[in-house]
Amino acid sequence: MTTFQVSVPKLTGALRRLSTVLAIALLTLTLTAAVTGLLIAYYYQPGAGVAYDSLKVISQDVNYGWLVRRLHDLAGNALIILSLVQIVVMFLGERLRRSWLGAWFTGLFLTLTAMGLSWTAIILDWSQVGYWRMKVELGQVASIPLIGPTLAEVLTGGSLGTLTVAHMYAIHSYVLSLAALGLSIAHLVSLIYQERDMNRQI
Repeated sequence: MTTFQVSVPKLTGALRRLSTVLAIALLTLTLTAAVTGLLIAYYYQPGAGVAYDSLKVISQDVNYGWLVRRLHDLAGNALIILSLVQIVVMFLGERLRRSWLGAWFTGLFLTLTAMGLSWTAIILDWSQVGYWRMKVELGQVASIPLIGPTLAEVLTGGSLGTLTVAHMYAIHSYVLSLAALGLSIAHLVSLIYQERDMNRQI
Protein backbone atom coordinates (compact mmCIF):
# COMPACT_ATOMS: atom_id res chain seq x y z
CA MET A 1 0.00 0.00 0.00
CA THR A 2 2.81 2.40 0.93
CA THR A 3 4.71 1.53 -2.25
CA PHE A 4 1.68 2.33 -4.39
CA GLN A 5 1.16 5.67 -2.63
CA VAL A 6 4.78 6.64 -3.22
CA SER A 7 4.91 5.44 -6.84
CA VAL A 8 1.82 7.36 -8.00
CA PRO A 9 3.28 10.85 -7.32
CA LYS A 10 6.51 9.75 -9.03
CA LEU A 11 4.55 8.57 -12.06
CA THR A 12 2.50 11.76 -12.32
CA GLY A 13 5.67 13.82 -11.91
CA ALA A 14 7.34 11.88 -14.72
CA LEU A 15 4.29 12.37 -16.95
CA ARG A 16 4.33 16.11 -16.24
CA ARG A 17 7.98 16.32 -17.26
CA LEU A 18 7.17 14.23 -20.33
CA SER A 19 4.42 16.68 -21.32
CA THR A 20 6.96 19.53 -21.20
CA VAL A 21 9.37 17.52 -23.38
CA LEU A 22 6.54 16.80 -25.81
CA ALA A 23 5.70 20.52 -25.91
CA ILE A 24 9.31 21.23 -26.94
CA ALA A 25 9.03 18.53 -29.61
CA LEU A 26 5.76 20.05 -30.86
CA LEU A 27 7.37 23.47 -31.18
CA THR A 28 10.33 21.91 -33.02
CA LEU A 29 8.00 20.13 -35.45
CA THR A 30 6.00 23.32 -36.01
CA LEU A 31 9.17 25.28 -36.78
CA THR A 32 10.40 22.50 -39.09
CA ALA A 33 7.10 22.50 -40.99
CA ALA A 34 7.13 26.31 -41.18
CA VAL A 35 10.72 26.57 -42.47
CA THR A 36 10.33 23.76 -45.02
CA GLY A 37 6.98 25.25 -46.06
CA LEU A 38 8.69 28.57 -46.78
CA LEU A 39 11.31 26.81 -48.90
CA ILE A 40 8.61 24.96 -50.83
CA ALA A 41 6.63 28.19 -51.31
CA TYR A 42 9.62 29.71 -53.10
CA TYR A 43 8.95 27.42 -56.09
CA TYR A 44 5.36 26.31 -55.55
CA GLN A 45 2.60 27.70 -57.81
CA PRO A 46 -0.91 27.55 -56.26
CA GLY A 47 -3.08 26.86 -59.27
CA ALA A 48 -4.98 24.04 -60.97
CA GLY A 49 -2.67 22.21 -63.37
CA VAL A 50 0.49 24.12 -62.43
CA ALA A 51 0.56 23.02 -58.78
CA TYR A 52 1.36 19.40 -59.66
CA ASP A 53 4.11 20.40 -62.10
CA SER A 54 5.68 22.87 -59.66
CA LEU A 55 5.89 20.23 -56.94
CA LYS A 56 7.39 17.81 -59.46
CA VAL A 57 10.05 20.41 -60.29
CA ILE A 58 10.78 20.88 -56.58
CA SER A 59 11.20 17.13 -56.07
CA GLN A 60 13.24 16.42 -59.20
CA ASP A 61 15.08 19.57 -60.25
CA VAL A 62 15.67 21.68 -57.12
CA ASN A 63 18.68 20.68 -55.04
CA TYR A 64 17.46 18.69 -52.02
CA GLY A 65 13.90 19.64 -52.91
CA TRP A 66 12.74 16.07 -52.36
CA LEU A 67 14.26 16.17 -48.87
CA VAL A 68 12.54 19.46 -48.02
CA ARG A 69 9.17 18.09 -49.16
CA ARG A 70 9.72 14.88 -47.21
CA LEU A 71 10.64 16.78 -44.05
CA HIS A 72 7.58 19.00 -44.48
CA ASP A 73 5.26 15.99 -44.80
CA LEU A 74 6.86 14.14 -41.89
CA ALA A 75 6.74 17.20 -39.62
CA GLY A 76 3.06 17.77 -40.42
CA ASN A 77 2.05 14.16 -39.76
CA ALA A 78 4.18 13.91 -36.62
CA LEU A 79 2.65 17.14 -35.33
CA ILE A 80 -0.82 15.58 -35.40
CA ILE A 81 0.33 12.35 -33.73
CA LEU A 82 2.38 14.03 -31.00
CA SER A 83 -0.30 16.59 -30.21
CA LEU A 84 -2.78 13.75 -29.65
CA VAL A 85 -0.22 11.92 -27.49
CA GLN A 86 0.30 15.14 -25.54
CA ILE A 87 -3.40 15.34 -24.66
CA VAL A 88 -3.28 11.78 -23.29
CA VAL A 89 -0.07 12.44 -21.33
CA MET A 90 -1.50 15.63 -19.83
CA PHE A 91 -4.64 13.76 -18.77
CA LEU A 92 -2.68 10.90 -17.17
CA GLY A 93 -0.36 13.40 -15.48
CA GLU A 94 -3.33 15.02 -13.71
CA ARG A 95 -3.12 18.14 -15.81
CA LEU A 96 -6.90 18.32 -15.99
CA ARG A 97 -7.37 21.11 -13.44
CA ARG A 98 -8.17 24.82 -13.40
CA SER A 99 -4.55 25.90 -13.08
CA TRP A 100 -3.70 24.08 -16.33
CA LEU A 101 -6.48 25.57 -18.48
CA GLY A 102 -3.99 27.56 -20.57
CA ALA A 103 -1.99 24.43 -21.38
CA TRP A 104 -5.15 22.45 -22.09
CA PHE A 105 -6.70 25.00 -24.41
CA THR A 106 -3.49 25.65 -26.34
CA GLY A 107 -2.87 21.90 -26.63
CA LEU A 108 -6.39 21.18 -27.89
CA PHE A 109 -6.40 24.06 -30.36
CA LEU A 110 -2.91 23.10 -31.57
CA THR A 111 -4.22 19.59 -32.29
CA LEU A 112 -7.19 20.98 -34.23
CA THR A 113 -4.92 23.39 -36.11
CA ALA A 114 -2.55 20.55 -37.06
CA MET A 115 -5.51 18.60 -38.43
CA GLY A 116 -6.65 21.69 -40.30
CA LEU A 117 -3.20 22.04 -41.87
CA SER A 118 -3.40 18.45 -43.06
CA TRP A 119 -6.93 18.96 -44.42
CA THR A 120 -6.10 22.14 -46.37
CA ALA A 121 -3.08 20.41 -47.91
CA ILE A 122 -5.24 17.74 -49.58
CA ILE A 123 -5.73 19.69 -52.81
CA LEU A 124 -2.42 21.56 -52.90
CA ASP A 125 -0.67 18.95 -55.06
CA TRP A 126 -3.58 18.91 -57.55
CA SER A 127 -3.28 15.15 -58.00
CA GLN A 128 -6.11 12.80 -58.92
CA VAL A 129 -6.22 11.42 -55.37
CA GLY A 130 -6.21 14.91 -53.86
CA TYR A 131 -8.88 16.18 -56.25
CA TRP A 132 -11.38 13.39 -55.58
CA ARG A 133 -10.65 13.32 -51.88
CA MET A 134 -11.33 17.05 -51.66
CA LYS A 135 -14.49 16.53 -53.72
CA VAL A 136 -15.75 14.07 -51.09
CA GLU A 137 -14.64 16.28 -48.19
CA LEU A 138 -16.39 19.33 -49.63
CA GLY A 139 -19.55 17.26 -50.06
CA GLN A 140 -19.46 16.59 -46.33
CA VAL A 141 -18.86 20.27 -45.60
CA ALA A 142 -21.82 21.22 -47.80
CA SER A 143 -24.05 18.83 -45.83
CA ILE A 144 -23.61 20.88 -42.64
CA PRO A 145 -27.02 22.41 -41.77
CA LEU A 146 -27.53 26.12 -42.54
CA ILE A 147 -23.91 27.16 -43.20
CA GLY A 148 -22.66 24.13 -45.15
CA PRO A 149 -23.37 25.21 -48.75
CA THR A 150 -22.10 28.75 -48.13
CA LEU A 151 -18.96 27.49 -46.42
CA ALA A 152 -18.21 25.06 -49.25
CA GLU A 153 -18.67 27.85 -51.82
CA VAL A 154 -16.36 30.19 -49.88
CA LEU A 155 -13.67 27.49 -49.68
CA THR A 156 -13.88 26.49 -53.35
CA GLY A 157 -14.61 29.87 -54.90
CA GLY A 158 -17.66 28.37 -56.61
CA SER A 159 -16.17 25.25 -58.16
CA LEU A 160 -13.16 23.01 -57.59
CA GLY A 161 -10.32 24.67 -59.49
CA THR A 162 -7.59 27.29 -59.32
CA LEU A 163 -9.48 29.43 -56.81
CA THR A 164 -9.87 26.42 -54.53
CA VAL A 165 -6.13 25.77 -54.58
CA ALA A 166 -5.42 29.46 -53.95
CA HIS A 167 -7.89 29.61 -51.05
CA MET A 168 -6.57 26.44 -49.42
CA TYR A 169 -3.00 27.60 -49.92
CA ALA A 170 -3.74 30.93 -48.23
CA ILE A 171 -5.48 29.25 -45.28
CA HIS A 172 -2.74 26.61 -45.01
CA SER A 173 0.27 28.90 -45.37
CA TYR A 174 -0.83 32.06 -43.59
CA VAL A 175 -3.77 31.49 -41.25
CA LEU A 176 -3.20 27.98 -39.88
CA SER A 177 0.61 28.01 -40.01
CA LEU A 178 0.82 31.21 -37.99
CA ALA A 179 -1.82 29.89 -35.60
CA ALA A 180 0.12 26.62 -35.10
CA LEU A 181 3.34 28.50 -34.43
CA GLY A 182 1.68 30.82 -31.91
CA LEU A 183 -0.17 27.99 -30.18
CA SER A 184 2.92 25.77 -29.89
CA ILE A 185 4.87 28.62 -28.29
CA ALA A 186 1.99 29.49 -25.95
CA HIS A 187 1.56 25.81 -25.04
CA LEU A 188 5.21 25.40 -24.04
CA VAL A 189 5.30 28.70 -22.12
CA SER A 190 2.10 27.79 -20.30
CA LEU A 191 3.47 24.40 -19.22
CA ILE A 192 6.77 25.88 -18.02
CA TYR A 193 5.05 28.69 -16.13
CA GLN A 194 2.56 26.35 -14.44
CA GLU A 195 5.30 23.86 -13.55
CA ARG A 196 7.28 26.60 -11.82
CA ASP A 197 4.15 27.81 -10.06
CA MET A 198 3.46 24.29 -8.78
CA ASN A 199 7.08 23.88 -7.59
CA ARG A 200 6.77 27.08 -5.56
CA GLN A 201 3.67 25.74 -3.83
CA ILE A 202 5.39 22.48 -2.80
